[in-house]
Amino acid sequence: MPGEHHPPRPIPVPPDFPVQWDRPEEAQLPWSRDPMHFPSPQPVLEGELWCRIMQNGFGRAQAAYEMPLRARAKHLNNYHYEAMVPAVPLDQMDAQGQRAGEKVGEAIAQLGDLWEGEWLPEIREHLGWWDAFDLQGAAPAALREHLDQTVERVDRIWELHFRIVVPAYAAMSMFADLYVDLFEGAKPLDAYRLLQGFDNKTLEVNQGLWNLSRQALHTEPVREALAGLEGAVIFAALEKSGEGRTFLAALRAFLDTYGRCGTTWGLTTPTWIEDPTPALRNLRDHLDRPDCEDPLLTVSALAAQREEAVAEARAKLQGYPRQVVEQFEFLLKAGQLGAVLSEDHGFWIDFNAMARVRAVIVAVGRRLVEAGAIAAAEEVFHLYLEEVRAALASGGDYREVVAQRRATLEHFRTVEAPRALGMDYGPPPDNPMTRIFGKLFGGPPPMGAPAGVLQGHAGSAGKVRGRARVIRSLEDAGRLKLGDILVAETTSPPWTPLFATAGGIVTDTGGILSHCAVVAREYRIPAVVGTGAATRVIREGQLLEVDGDAGTVRIVEE
Repeated sequence: MPGEHHPPRPIPVPPDFPVQWDRPEEAQLPWSRDPMHFPSPQPVLEGELWCRIMQNGFGRAQAAYEMPLRARAKHLNNYHYEAMVPAVPLDQMDAQGQRAGEKVGEAIAQLGDLWEGEWLPEIREHLGWWDAFDLQGAAPAALREHLDQTVERVDRIWELHFRIVVPAYAAMSMFADLYVDLFEGAKPLDAYRLLQGFDNKTLEVNQGLWNLSRQALHTEPVREALAGLEGAVIFAALEKSGEGRTFLAALRAFLDTYGRCGTTWGLTTPTWIEDPTPALRNLRDHLDRPDCEDPLLTVSALAAQREEAVAEARAKLQGYPRQVVEQFEFLLKAGQLGAVLSEDHGFWIDFNAMARVRAVIVAVGRRLVEAGAIAAAEEVFHLYLEEVRAALASGGDYREVVAQRRATLEHFRTVEAPRALGMDYGPPPDNPMTRIFGKLFGGPPPMGAPAGVLQGHAGSAGKVRGRARVIRSLEDAGRLKLGDILVAETTSPPWTPLFATAGGIVTDTGGILSHCAVVAREYRIPAVVGTGAATRVIREGQLLEVDGDAGTVRIVEE
């Protein structure tokens, strides 16, 4: 893939991150790590599945939209890397890119119908298929067949994922570009005000948690159990009173509907149904703030601001050519739906579907424990898929293999994995698709920030000061107090309740269309994303000034 600014050059490989390529030509590709979704190393089975997802799921969606590139993925030293390779001869790339733009444009024009009429019904069908299978009672051969079919469905459901997100994010990105072009002095964050204030599945989950917290707040036995106990002990305490049992029924109903999410995008993290501790901590945070605002009121206020901004924009468009006004209205409608689907697709696929996949893998792990192949069900993630199939079919002892691979994983957890490997071809060409991915992943932070200032990307408007809380996992979330600045590598939807507590957000990864930025705008708190180094540079308790408009974080005092 030729670069525009310099000839291709090899990227130095750090001595503590040795890479063995399966084929020499792989070293000629521009590999990049995705710390926004995968900041930590993964065991081999999870890495194998995510490589399939990128190459089969994303690759098939790229083919469906006739894109000029195809995804490649590799699991290197337990970290996930991706590369894009040409799907057509280089002299045909521009023409193919134009055809892809037309195909994506067709999907944008039908986004609502495709979601309601095709994509969501198929996703629900896959979920129903998983739910109908008896994981505990299935015979070994049936379980092995179910595992194989699960892997095939993962390919398909992630093809749907990328078919959804490409036009959804494209619609938001194209609307913001048009808005900035139309109105002198407008900034991208101004455009996203016209896309805010719609309910979505992420906010629906948080609304459910808030409703539970109000029920607990006014029920003394429940309030005491949540405030003073941990883990399974809470459930035992709630069983002791009628009010506790009533609340417990409501909690279980919530988890049954919304509990198939984990604290990360990975497969190895237990869901809330398996371990409700993160949900209970969120409830406790709400109880610590008895006056916290109903999320519905926040959405209502954002919707009012949105309609005001839409009206102002339409007034400014008076006298513009009819074609321009029609393009504005078309992209406004598509961008608003895209903003909803940017969260809803994750609820249905990233979490609900992958929770079912995790359940299948863990059930297989339990069978392998019974057969003596491994010592604990979760150890199945340290085996490759072919090894899992073989162990299901004929047993074997994989405990030493698991121990070696776990040790390797833990070793590379202590190593800073490089952001890029292979060849550096320079910046990607500037076109609508590369701009979309740039807005999602953020790209390198701007250079030239003065001492004491981190430069990132504007994520959500506003300026705020607060004490830094460097949160690396939701297990540490109890340290975040009202008004603190949440500093994290990345955030996923289960982190969203923390946004009601935080005064501002700073992340290492992401761009203006990242999950963090989108949700921070819904919570009306400043956010700076994609700083590249916030969790390494910022120390716990430092006073920070977060400027979400400028994309800067200033360390005010130690």
